[in-house]
Amino acid sequence: MNLLPKSSKEFGSVDYWEKFFLQRGKKAFEWYGTYLELCGVLHKYIKPREKVLVVGCGNSELSEQLYDVGYQDIVNIDISEVVIKQMKERNASRRPRMSFLKMDMTQMEFPDASFQVVLDKGTLDAVLTDEEEKTLQQVDRMLAEVGRVLQGRETEWLFGMEEGRKQLAASAGFRRLITVALHRGQQYEGMDSIQAELSARVMELAPAGMPAQLQVPFLSVGGDIGVRIVQHQDCSPLSGDYVIEDVQGDDKRYFRRLIFLSNRNVVQSEARLLQDVSHRAQKKRKKDRKKHRPADTPEDLPAAPGQSIDKSYLCCEHHKAMIAGLALLKNPERLLETPLALLVVGLGGGSLPLFIHDHFPKSCIHAVEIDPSMLEVATQWFGFSQSDRMKVHIADGLAFITRLAEEEGGGRARPHYDVIMFDVDSKDPTLGMSCPPPAFVAQLFLQKVKSILTSEGVFILNLVCRDLGLKDSVLAGLKAVFPLLYVRRIEGEVNEILFCQLHSESKLATPELLEMARALEQTLRKPGKGWDDTYVLSDMLNTVKIV
Repeated sequence: MNLLPKSSKEFGSVDYWEKFFLQRGKKAFEWYGTYLELCGVLHKYIKPREKVLVVGCGNSELSEQLYDVGYQDIVNIDISEVVIKQMKERNASRRPRMSFLKMDMTQMEFPDASFQVVLDKGTLDAVLTDEEEKTLQQVDRMLAEVGRVLQGRETEWLFGMEEGRKQLAASAGFRRLITVALHRGQQYEGMDSIQAELSARVMELAPAGMPAQLQVPFLSVGGDIGVRIVQHQDCSPLSGDYVIEDVQGDDKRYFRRLIFLSNRNVVQSEARLLQDVSHRAQKKRKKDRKKHRPADTPEDLPAAPGQSIDKSYLCCEHHKAMIAGLALLKNPERLLETPLALLVVGLGGGSLPLFIHDHFPKSCIHAVEIDPSMLEVATQWFGFSQSDRMKVHIADGLAFITRLAEEEGGGRARPHYDVIMFDVDSKDPTLGMSCPPPAFVAQLFLQKVKSILTSEGVFILNLVCRDLGLKDSVLAGLKAVFPLLYVRRIEGEVNEILFCQLHSESKLATPELLEMARALEQTLRKPGKGWDDTYVLSDMLNTVKIV
């Protein structure tokens, strides 16, 4: 029985596949390899808990055998109604959690970011039967749909949009760029081991005429290389799955990080561990606990909890710049003696409000966080605590500020803050702006922010925007509400810190700004207060520009 088509174009025809599976019957047909031939690669890159989509599943036994060894969250799709019916009948009782759906992979019905893995064993070849324009458009649609349903950086603006990819290539200084995502489960000692594994594959994609022995540089845009100890994993109803991990830095010091797995290449919060809290010390404590622990006590006790955090050290450069912005307040040399009212929107691990609380003894801080799970994380893992001067409000920052702006009347005065800080991320990675969400810089909302800021106060905003057109729009909107606008670009990062004030006549030249920063730092460098010697406030304002 000849199942091969008369021409390769038939591989792209629904009718051909319907006839193929009718004639083939229920006997499995494997394209390019069996499970036993492929399992080594599949097990290396796919984790049992991940949600897997198999496109163009046919009647291959691959999904069934993956299911039987523990990969049970698998969805299979195929364009052939005949084979989907066959596979449902074959697996209904033996593999109840695995599903089979009739669906066109170029027009999938799944929501965005539905799967951690998309597996294709030969469907792309069935689509790419020639290099005609119509065929290439079909391939583009397939790959676009795969990128849409995947959870990963493939959907981020930087990787998923043409302008973003051009910007990435330009920043790397090359005309051709290959991007490879490293999954969190993969462990590498460093870039050399990654290069050794990928070099041969990379050269297969090299343009014609490229010398075979040419050295191709490997660059990293993430922090998933090296020693990483996962201390805690959980799932927030609002933010999704997250991990708390300790990572060894270049200086062999350990840093604690909060990572949302929906955006796993971005460090949401980071804090340095105290010097004596090394990995070796943690292992010794675990071992000692194990010796004296009753047999029924669980092993996964948290190592190095919140009290091991170095609270005097700010890991994030943008946090350092935001703190330096306090030098814009009147009489910065007296700020330690001056009552200050601050509003911080976006708690994360709590490093920013905690630093202000500990270094400015007269400050009163209201922190707003939409996700109650993050308050638990900050308290248990990042050394954060509330006090009579530090209050956390579990609320949507937009609604909280709107309510404050509307409070005036009925005998109640509207509250006013000397400093308002926004350090809140967007959950939509497809936008060219990942911080803050667009609603936080809308004109109407900025007017509400203005209404609760004191006359000589400062509004400080962490802006992360790669889309140049969108950034220009944001700056214009801010300038319309806050006549005095300073911008400080964080070197080597996309972050820009915006310092906004209400009176343009208060504008300071760079020498004056630096002098005020030095005055504030001199005040903060008090004996016994704990100050990071590498943190120079004036350096944070040295490159500030006025918009």
